[in-house]
Formats: sequence, C-alpha cells, structure tokens
Amino acid sequence: MSYVVAGLVASLLAGAATGLGAIPILAGREFSRRTLDLMMGFAGGVMLAASSFSLLVPALEHTYGGIMVVGAGFMLGGAIVHLVDRYVPHEHLIKGPEGPERTAMSRAWLLVIAMTIHNFPEGLAVGVAFESESIGTGVAIAVAIGLQNIPEGLAVAAPLVRSGYSRRKATGLALVTGLVEPLGGLTGVLVVTLSQYLLPWGLAFAAGAMVFVVSDEMIPESHTGGFEQYATLGLMIGFVVMMTLDNLFG
Repeated sequence: MSYVVAGLVASLLAGAATGLGAIPILAGREFSRRTLDLMMGFAGGVMLAASSFSLLVPALEHTYGGIMVVGAGFMLGGAIVHLVDRYVPHEHLIKGPEGPERTAMSRAWLLVIAMTIHNFPEGLAVGVAFESESIGTGVAIAVAIGLQNIPEGLAVAAPLVRSGYSRRKATGLALVTGLVEPLGGLTGVLVVTLSQYLLPWGLAFAAGAMVFVVSDEMIPESHTGGFEQYATLGLMIGFVVMMTLDNLFG
C-alpha cells in the first residue's frame, strides 16, 4: 500500500508541474517558437533517457525479465499508443487533427485529449517505477517527468493563446492535461502490485509508449518551425539531465 500511495502522490506532483509551466503565460509573458522548440526537445530528451536507463535497463535486469519479455512489452506499449492515436479523435497543436474525423467536440477538448494520450504513459512510468526493486528509480523518474512537464506546460499554453484562447483558459487546459498522470501512475502501480511477473512487462510497456510519443509527436512537431538544431540541443540536454538523475537516485 505504501508503494501505491507513493506512486500516486509522485505522479500527481509530476503532473501538476504542467500547470506550473503555464504560469508565465498567465502572467502575460511571450515566448518565441525557437524557445518552445528548445523546450519540447528537452522534454523529449528526458523521456528518451528515462525510457532507456530507468525503465528498460531495470526491466532487463529483473528476475522475470529477459530480452523476449522486454522486447514484447516495449512493442506492445508503442502499439497501444498507436491504436489510441488512430481511433480516438484528438488534435495536435502543429500536426492538426488525428483519429476519426467526425466529432462534435471543440478544438480545446481535442487538444486536451491529445495531451492526455501523451501524458498517461508518463504517469504509468512513474507508477511502475515505484513498484520496482529500487524506490530511487521511482523518485528519479518522478523528478525528471516533473521537470520536463514544466516546459511542456508552456509549450501547450503558448500556442493556445496565439490561437485565440484566453490566458486563463490556456493555463487551465495545460493543468488539466497534466492531471491525467496520477491516473497513469495509479494504474501502473496497481497492475504491477498484482504480480512481480508483471513488473518487467510494465517497465517495458511504459518505455515503449513514451518512445513512441517522442518519435511520433514531439520530435516532428519541434522540427517544423525552422529551429531543428535548437530542438536537437534541447533533446540532448534533457537526455543528459535524466541520465544524471537516474545515476544519482537510481
């Protein structure tokens, strides 16, 4: 039960950081596309390093792990996100609408759904990590996800303001997208609690889901504004930051 509570609280704090990142927008600050692409790259780098060092490595080292289990769990995570991406109506800030075309929902809610698809695997990763053999891994992922959610919240709110939304509504939507992470965290920790055999599957699944999001959404969107090198720099910085956190806590 202590792991369940820890995973839930950690994923809640990490998700709330999305709203924290949107506060400068509420205060009237403006940010260039170059800054937003740099921040999105940073978030992607954190997710890639977390998937590699904090999820896949422990999954491979686990007693019930192994390359076949980890490989299958990794691919399953990506496949599930792909299916959700394909059959659930949503809209990305830059890529535009995806999924079924017919929907009566407003663009704001379609954007919220898109970020929900994005953020759920992050919460799942936090929850699963807290049920792993080292609680330090869970702390490292929670801190890293919280850090990358700050620029992510800014990257969500700023384009919404430019699209005509009020600053208060844009900030609120950014916070809502982050609050789905506790649901992912609770799901991850409860599923793995059922059986230790599921732990390597859960770790690999979360890694696959996050890598899919980075490759399918974050990198392409950060490379469409003409600031690809800044986005790549941000990705590399984020990767090193997460690698350092994993070394300190994990």
